[in-house]
Amino acid sequence: MRLLVAITGASGIAYGARLAEVLGKGKHEIAVVVSSGAKKVAQAEGARLPKANYSEDDFSCPFASGSNCADAVIVCPCSLKTLGEIANGVGNSLITRAAEVALKERKKLVLVVRETPLSLIAIKNMERVTLAGGIVLPASPGFYHKPKSISDLVDFVVGKTLDAAGVENHLFKRWRE
Repeated sequence: MRLLVAITGASGIAYGARLAEVLGKGKHEIAVVVSSGAKKVAQAEGARLPKANYSEDDFSCPFASGSNCADAVIVCPCSLKTLGEIANGVGNSLITRAAEVALKERKKLVLVVRETPLSLIAIKNMERVTLAGGIVLPASPGFYHKPKSISDLVDFVVGKTLDAAGVENHLFKRWRE
């Protein structure tokens, strides 16, 4: 699979960094794009960002075109700003354009929203993305696998994200496993 991992300016940079790390060790072709907002949040959280392959304003990236789109676009974490832009067809960055292309080409789009509480506007934007064929995956870790560390909680969300994108993984203990 060809995957684009987009990291935006929502809290939870650890999710996107871990996702890129796991995918980088696999057999899939991955590319990473990091928004300017993500860079600011990473600094505030003391998190390390993965190396970006493309800048957020690089519309020459193959994933900006339907003739060379990714098999899956994963926005992790996905800010409410990015959610709103995707839900309303505002393709003003590589991230939102690649998401728009994924939807129009009927490819996988997974948005890992990390926000709480949610306004009605955010919920409506989630509905719009879902109706358009995207998957909204709130960063809500489970606890049935008895996590012992923050890394276990991060791996749960990243594992569920990979599941949604159709990428096999063994990052967390499954229900009744």
